Amino acid sequence: MVLFGKCVRDYLVVCRPPQVVLRLQPDGTYFVLLFQLPIKYGPFGKDQIYTKDKMAETPIISLKNIHKSFGSLEVLKGIDLHANAGEVVVLIGSSGSGKSTLLRCANLLEVCQQGDIRFDGDLIVWKGTGDRRKPANAKQIIKLRSKLSMVFQQFNLWSHLSVLDNVTEAPISVLGLDKSQAEEKGRELLAKVGIGEKCDAYPAQLSGGQQQRAAIARALAMEPVAMLFDEPTSALDPELEAEVVKVIKSLANEGRTMIIVTHDMKLARDVADHVIFLHQGLIEEEGTPDEVFGNTKSERLKQFLSATTAQH
Repeated sequence: MVLFGKCVRDYLVVCRPPQVVLRLQPDGTYFVLLFQLPIKYGPFGKDQIYTKDKMAETPIISLKNIHKSFGSLEVLKGIDLHANAGEVVVLIGSSGSGKSTLLRCANLLEVCQQGDIRFDGDLIVWKGTGDRRKPANAKQIIKLRSKLSMVFQQFNLWSHLSVLDNVTEAPISVLGLDKSQAEEKGRELLAKVGIGEKCDAYPAQLSGGQQQRAAIARALAMEPVAMLFDEPTSALDPELEAEVVKVIKSLANEGRTMIIVTHDMKLARDVADHVIFLHQGLIEEEGTPDEVFGNTKSERLKQFLSATTAQH
């Protein structure tokens, strides 16, 4: 196969046909990925350079002025977050800073009392205000949840289904794939995350790391436009954590759009295009990994990084 394109440092190169991404790796080589981008981000010519500036023109997830309270406790106090096409945004901060709540607001598992959410070009429509606020358009919710996959801290696999059935259930029931097609794709994804031999096993027969990798395969099976990870490694011991981190890094190298909540600062450094430090429901500091970790401005962030370094 002859691929149309050219490698340019720090650029994503998108070509058609087929649509291809070549992304620079730390060792100076380029990772090649064949995949389909939503056509609304085209039309692409046979050779188009897709730079970081171009990425900024195509936000997949946009949160603006997000407020969320639980009773009298104000958890989010006006957060703006944007994840552009092919970008990895990592949220860090101490427990209770609002990271997971912000992620759950992004896919409407929690309803924010104020603010705008835009996903894949669509602005979520609301009805009601304050605690009575809720999405007004059921079709928007279905689209968002089918194309914005989430990986949870506690795996959330169905214990009564095999690993393969966990992966294929949503594509069959939501996307309308036939069983044989879904199973073929499911086996490919389980092999991709390194547990292809566990298709017929049940979640209780897997280690924590294997369960989390199965959860990632399940999320990928929906062919999402973007992915959310909520502390995907915090329930794992260091050895099992390394298995999951390896998979997440490979997804980042594929140019997938992701928002990741993590306490793993090494993971944040390695995969993030943009890092956001939350403190008491506000963005205390944000920037590239080099800016946030190498040229820290906030005293609170300095304290946080010092504490996380001491723990390891």
